[in-house]
Order: sequence, then C-alpha cells, then structure tokens
Amino acid sequence: MKKSAAELEQVHSAKKHSKQSLSSKEQYPISETRFWIQRLSKTGVRALHILGISGSAGGILYGVERELWLNWWILAMVTGVILMTLEISGSKLWLIQLKGVLTLVKLTLLGSFFIIPQHKPMLFITILLMSVLIAHGPAGLRHYSIWHRRRIDEKPRKKKR
Repeated sequence: MKKSAAELEQVHSAKKHSKQSLSSKEQYPISETRFWIQRLSKTGVRALHILGISGSAGGILYGVERELWLNWWILAMVTGVILMTLEISGSKLWLIQLKGVLTLVKLTLLGSFFIIPQHKPMLFITILLMSVLIAHGPAGLRHYSIWHRRRIDEKPRKKKR
C-alpha cells in the first residue's frame, strides 16, 4: 500500500521534530522549567547586585556619610558573593578565565579602599569600568584563560541516565 504525499510529509515532519527535541534535551540536561527558574533567579540576584552598587556609588564618589549608603554596600557585597559562588559552583574554569580573574582583581581593588581611602572614587570607577568591559565584552575575552593563554570553554556534560 502506497502512502500519500501528505502522509509521507507528516512522517518526515514527525521524525525531524523528534530529532530536534532529542538534540535539545541532550543540549540542556535539566528541564526547561528548572532552566528558567535558575536563569531568572540569577538575573534577579544580578539586578539586586547592580542596585546595591548604584545605591552605594553616590556615597563612595561624593564622600557622603557612610550610614546613608552602607545598606546598599552590604546588598552589593552579599549579592556579589552569591554570584561568585554560583559561577564557581557552575564551573571551576571561572577561576582561571578572565571573567573570574578580573572579579578577583576587583575584590583586591575593593580591599584597597581601606589602605588608600583617599583614592576610593578612582578605584570605584576603575572597578565599574572593568565590570562593564568584562560583562559586555565578547565571549573570547570573558572565556580567555590566563593559564592556557587562549579561550577555554566548559566541555559539554554527558547526560546522566
């Protein structure tokens, strides 16, 4: 019995869709719902981090009384630690990639606030510029490994069964 052209097209379309679904599932080993929850949670923490930095910026740049911006500073530091922890737990490579190394440099510059407090505004501006360059730079820059002297990415993980 011969199949009609419409039936053949339906079978072909079903096979094609099945292959696409399979490759999508292999590419993302977690469910789509969990992926979106994780993605939105991380974005929310990042938004709070930027809010904390923005709130503390005026105090640091213009020498406003510490009590007026300290809570913003604490928000920025707590969310920064959370973001760093998420990055490191996601991939240990983060520690040798430029995005991780520059984060550690930024922390060192933050620490120097106590050593050279008269330079807080300039240090803060330097930290902000570094943040923007690495966050919005090309992947080749963010994923550049200072250890390997080339771009290095996480190898795809095999799906656990």
